[in-house]
Amino acid sequence: MPTYTDRFHDKVAIVTGGVSGIGAATTERLLAEGATVVAVDVSQKAIDAFVEQHPDTGDRLEARHLDVTDSAATKSLVDEIVQKHGHLDILVANAGIGVFGDAEQLSDDDWRKGIAVDLDGVFYSGRAALPHLIESKGTIVNTASISGMGGDYAMTAYNAAKGGVINLTRSMAVDFGKRGVRVNAVAPGPVRTPLLEPILEDQSRHDVWKNNIPLGRVAEPEEIAAAILYLASDDASFVSGVTLPVDGGLTSWTGQPDLS
Repeated sequence: MPTYTDRFHDKVAIVTGGVSGIGAATTERLLAEGATVVAVDVSQKAIDAFVEQHPDTGDRLEARHLDVTDSAATKSLVDEIVQKHGHLDILVANAGIGVFGDAEQLSDDDWRKGIAVDLDGVFYSGRAALPHLIESKGTIVNTASISGMGGDYAMTAYNAAKGGVINLTRSMAVDFGKRGVRVNAVAPGPVRTPLLEPILEDQSRHDVWKNNIPLGRVAEPEEIAAAILYLASDDASFVSGVTLPVDGGLTSWTGQPDLS
């Protein structure tokens, strides 16, 4: 088992999508390193299950229901959290969904749903957190994706939203750096999360990832969480506006065959 430091002692963090997949791993790692964490999610069932699985966190874990596509509710909850805890130091804007379909197939509703959760939600949570992060000289880490750095088959809305998250991250870093706020993003490749598990069960698709990823496997959620915590920590004190691929080297490959 890894030995964790106490580098987030006395820090208050909000993690959206914080009770499953990458978000759950991030919440757990922040707790292990001393933070007080408010994990928010749209699924009350997932919230209840997560809290039940973590009975020994005392008052350092709070799990709340939130639909990040609701701007007013997001602002209200962030303000409430700050009023309760006195400050906010870290926002991990991680909530996201997958929407499938190419530009010819995609319905208006599916397009809007993808953009609303994967891009609007990042913007709304960041906007709500910024006044408090300016006060604390805090930091934001957005969850983008390598799908925001290139195109995928039949993932038009997801590609567009995650590309937007990457440039939103840059824009916020430029606007708020002089006010003491760092803004960065992680860009995971394929990760063994509940969203991806059904796809990984298809051996032919799984083999494509194993063959194309230089490290030869998909990531575990804890590996993405480790990168998120690096960007949120003082170890990254001069890092801002960066989107860090955490993809086992996948985006380093041109896609050409092995000619050796």
